[in-house]
Parts: sequence; C-alpha cells; structure tokens
Amino acid sequence: MSRVEELLNEFNEIASNPGKQMKAYMDQGKKVIGILPYYAPEELVYALDMVPFGIWGSNTKTVSKAKEYFLTFYCDLVQTSFEMYMDGTFDGLSGIITPTPCDTLRPASQNFKAAFEKYGKPEPIFLSHPQNRVPEFGIQFTLDQYNNVREHLEKIAGKATDMDALKKAIKVYNQSRKARRLFSTLANDHCDVVNACMRSAVLKAANFMLKDEYTAKLNELNAELVKLPACDWKGTKVVLSGIICDNPELLKLFDEYNIAIAADDVAQWTRSFRTDAPETNDPMRDLAVQFSRQDYDTILFDEKSNENRRGEHVARLAQDNGAQGVVVFMTQFCDPEEMEYPYLKKALNDANIPHVKLGVAMQMRDFGQAKTSLQAFADVLELRK
Repeated sequence: MSRVEELLNEFNEIASNPGKQMKAYMDQGKKVIGILPYYAPEELVYALDMVPFGIWGSNTKTVSKAKEYFLTFYCDLVQTSFEMYMDGTFDGLSGIITPTPCDTLRPASQNFKAAFEKYGKPEPIFLSHPQNRVPEFGIQFTLDQYNNVREHLEKIAGKATDMDALKKAIKVYNQSRKARRLFSTLANDHCDVVNACMRSAVLKAANFMLKDEYTAKLNELNAELVKLPACDWKGTKVVLSGIICDNPELLKLFDEYNIAIAADDVAQWTRSFRTDAPETNDPMRDLAVQFSRQDYDTILFDEKSNENRRGEHVARLAQDNGAQGVVVFMTQFCDPEEMEYPYLKKALNDANIPHVKLGVAMQMRDFGQAKTSLQAFADVLELRK
C-alpha cells in the first residue's frame, strides 16, 4: 500500500468515526465544543485550548426524539444534529455554538436552548450573524456577537482569551484553509487516486480534528500527491454544488459512472475554507472582517450587486477546472437552496454548462432515482466531450 493510500485511509477512518475521535480528545482531558453550521469562529475555541468539533448532521441516525421539537419539513441536517443532541451522542461536549443564518437554524437554536434547560444537555451558545455584513456597522455587529461567544467560551475554559494565542489560532486556521484549497486542486489533478468518497473523507475529517494536527497530515498527503504524475482521466468531470453531499453510498455512484469531482461549491467543503482571516494586531476584528468577506453563498445577502451571483461563480468553477457539467445537490426542505435554484439554472444555461439536480436527504436509503438521473447525466456529458 502506498503512502497516499495509507493517508487517505487514515482520513476516512476519522471521517467515518467522529464519536471515536471526540472520545480520544476527551480522554486526553480536553474540553470539546460542538460547532453547528455556518461560519462559527472556531479560532476562539482553539485559542482557549479546547477542541472545536464540527456537527453536520448524520447519514445514519433515524430521527425520533427530534420530532418532539421539529415539524417534518425541517431539513435533515438540523433534525439529525438535534437527534444526536437529545440521544446522548453529544453529552460529553462542554458547549455547542449555534449560529442562526437561516430560517431553520434560527428557531432551532431555541430548541437547543429548551433542551438544555429541561434536560441539562451541553449548553448552547447563541450566535447571530448580520446579513449587512460588509459595512462598518455590520463588522461591528459581528464583532459584538463574537465577543459574546468568547465570553461564554472563557467561562467554560475557566480562563481569559490570550490575544497572542488567538493570533496564533488565526494563523493555524489560515494555513489549514490554504492546505485544503491545495488539496482540492490536487484531487482534481489526481482523480484516479482521490475518488469522490476519499475526497469527501479528507475534507470532512477537518471537522473532527484539531486544525494543527489535521493540517500536518494533509500537508503530507499534498506532498505525496504532488510527486505523482497528473492522471490522464478518460471519464468526465463535474462541479458539485449544494449544502452537504457526504453520503458515501451516493458518492460511490460517481465512481460507478466514471465521473470525477473537479471542484465544488459545497457549504460543508469549499465554502467553509474559501476565505482567510486577516492577520493583524486586532484578532477579534480580524475574525469579524473575515466573515464580512464571505461571498457567493446561498444563505448570505449579496451586498455587492443586490443580485444573486453564485450561479456565475459555479459556472466559472466548471470552466476554470475543466468540468463538463455541474451536479446540484438539492437538500430536501432547504428553502434558500430551492429559492436560489432558478438563478443558478439560468446562469449555467447562459454559460452552456449542462447540469442535473439531485434531491438529497441525510436519511436517504434508496438511491434508485439518483442513480438513474446520474447515469443519464453521465451519458450526456460523454456525448459533449
């Protein structure tokens, strides 16, 4: 087995067993803080010597207890995350940051609070981001919210935040984001080695590891990939778009139909590490400025044009990365994604880039419809090569 295969398997083991990874940190005496989507300032957790632990739902959980708090049309990401909160999966957490950027996460944050007050679950830390995030008043609002999060985290950690430690944390996270961006490029160059499932595993593992540990392992993988000759891919390539698409059974279909992932605009993946934080002498403001620079996101107001530009961004990703088409993963009951889809469709059509929309849910067990749609799309892409 090559070193590349060993490293890919190591990342896959971590991505597949987050509970084991969380317990390992707790056994080391570390406090672990859950991080719900999206754009929580993980650096604040890291700077206080605690472990940020990403929570992006579950592909294996059956929703039961969460039904007491949510109507059936709430998205699976929220429902399965809350299910784990209620069934004891997260009982070892010292706290959980609950951002509220959409109409589902906003009331969900209050359900976390209610469960905390009634059952003594890990304390939720409320975080509200502004939609008008670019003007100075928006940056100040974000800064105020981050300071509130920091104060809660300091109580949990039992100490104040050292600003030099926070500066270091920002540097560590910027290095991690850079390494993940490089990996995404290398995965496209070596899609014969890094298939869809392994690409997902490498990026997903970042949610469950301290970023310095993760980046060290990823840098080693990147160095090994650089040594390999770029593959002469005979299949087709696509860009993925959506909130989340980490279901291994679904991703295996890409390998079955000889489709490689050239790039993505997925919230759990590239959107989460696309934008670095500035590195100045005011690290708290640096984190707020970083959020102000987030762009091309379904859940964020586009202040630069008052119009949706993510469609054009996804089209450029396909053109710049040699992709023949786009696969849109439409999360069930996700209003922002569903409302945006006509704009995305128009942008792709205007750029003459074929696409297919696949409705997905984290509790999917039958992939027959997705299989048929993806197989037909693969045939279309082959004819256009």
